[in-house]
Amino acid sequence: MMKILVTGGAGFIGSNFIRYILGAEKRYSVVNYDKLTYAGNLANLEEVANDRNYAFVKGDICDAPLLESAMRGCDAVVHFAAESHVDRSIYEPAPVIHTNITGTFMLLEVARKLSIPRFVHISTDEVYGDILPDMFADENSQLQPSSPYSASKAGADLLVRSYVRTYKFPAVITRSSNNYGPYQFPEKFVPLIITNALGEKALPVYGDGKQQRDWLHVEDNCRGILAVLERGKIGEVYNIGGLDLEENLTMVRRILKLTGKLESLMSYVKDRPGHDRRYALNCEKIKDELGWRPVISLEDGLRRTIDWYKDAGQWLAGVRCGEYLSYYEKYYVNRDRSLQAIASAGSIASD
Repeated sequence: MMKILVTGGAGFIGSNFIRYILGAEKRYSVVNYDKLTYAGNLANLEEVANDRNYAFVKGDICDAPLLESAMRGCDAVVHFAAESHVDRSIYEPAPVIHTNITGTFMLLEVARKLSIPRFVHISTDEVYGDILPDMFADENSQLQPSSPYSASKAGADLLVRSYVRTYKFPAVITRSSNNYGPYQFPEKFVPLIITNALGEKALPVYGDGKQQRDWLHVEDNCRGILAVLERGKIGEVYNIGGLDLEENLTMVRRILKLTGKLESLMSYVKDRPGHDRRYALNCEKIKDELGWRPVISLEDGLRRTIDWYKDAGQWLAGVRCGEYLSYYEKYYVNRDRSLQAIASAGSIASD
C-alpha cells in the first residue's frame, strides 16, 4: 500500500483528491497535512475522518521539523498547499509569496532529505498568463504570470524543476485549469455565482465579463493527478484542462438558467487589476502519454455542482459564519488523534 502525504488536503481540490483516492482505490493510505487557514475545512473530509487509511496533522509547510515527522515513512507527496486566491494576492501578497515559494522549498528539502520516491507538485494554468485568441498553452509555453499568486506558483514550478535537474529529485508537475465542484470555498467564482443565485443575491461580474476560462470539474482533475502520480514521467509537466472554454459572462448565464433565476441578478463591478483575458490549455501530452481526458461535460458538471450546493446548507452556514474554523478544536484537540492516526497509517502502509 502506498502511503501519501497530501499537503493542503483540507482545501477544495486536496479534499476532493483525498476522498477520491480513498473511495475509488484501496491501495493508498493518506496523511493529510494542512495548516487550516481560512480555506482549509476539515468538514470537507467528514466522510473519511474515521477511515483506517486516513490521518490528519495540523501543520504549516514552512515548519520543517513537523513536516519531517509527518512525511517520514511516506512513499509519495502530493503538494496542493497554497495561498490560491488571486484577489487576496493582489491586496496582500506577502503571505502568498511565503507559503507558495518558501513552503514549496521546505517541502522539497524535507522530501530530498527523506529520499521520498515520488513528488507531485500541483500548479495552475495561470502561470502561462494571458493566452491570445485561438492559441493554447502547452507544457513548453513561456511562463508569463500576471498576479502575485500566479508569479508565486511559477516561481515554485521553477524551483521544483531545478531540484529535478540539480539533485535528480523525483518530481512531476501538473498545471490544471479552473476547477469547480463540491466543497469549493464560496469566494471563488462558480460557487459564489451559484450560492448568490440560489439566495437571490446580486451576481458580481468583473469588467465586461468577457474573460475566458477553461473549466475543469474537480473529479476529472483528481483522476488526472492520480494518473500523473502513478505513471507520470519524472521531471515532466502535464497540463490538465477541462477543454470547456467559456467566458465568465456565459458561465453566469448558464448558472442562472440551471437555477431558474433571472439575468437581472447580474451586477457588473470594477475589473480586477491585471486581470488576464484568456486561459486555454493544450492537453495532448497527458492524453497521449497517460491516457487521460476529461469525462464530465460542463453542463453535467454544473448541474452536479448546483445540486450539491442546494443540499449543502449546513456546510455553507458553517463556512459563512466561520464555524468551520472551530472544527479542528471540536474534533481533534485533546483526542491525540493525529499521532495515533499517523502510527496507524504507517502500519497500514506496511501491510
